[in-house]
Amino acid sequence: MTEEEFWAALQPVVDTRVLIYRLYYDEHGNPLFYSTEDCPGNYIDIDPITYANSPTNVRVVDGKMKFIETVLASKLKPNQEDGTPCHPADIAIVVDSNQPHIKWSLSTNELD
Repeated sequence: MTEEEFWAALQPVVDTRVLIYRLYYDEHGNPLFYSTEDCPGNYIDIDPITYANSPTNVRVVDGKMKFIETVLASKLKPNQEDGTPCHPADIAIVVDSNQPHIKWSLSTNELD
């Protein structure tokens, strides 16, 4: 080995491949995973920032990523007819309906 070959061997190997950032999705447009590899399946090209964030609140519609901006909120309200029996002092404890209890269920009225 020559001195020139020795020094060339010590030089770092630089990967010159261009990374393509992809979002793979199912037939309904739901995200499956993000990757820079060429995997089988449906995908769209995305930018590096989106890849780094890897959002899950997206869908692929007509070949474009769309963010889902829905807010789902519900609250529990006492409901003696068809609620879940809970301990009177702690709603997180579900009890048998033969024990003292308060029944709770999810509110169906959006204005509650």
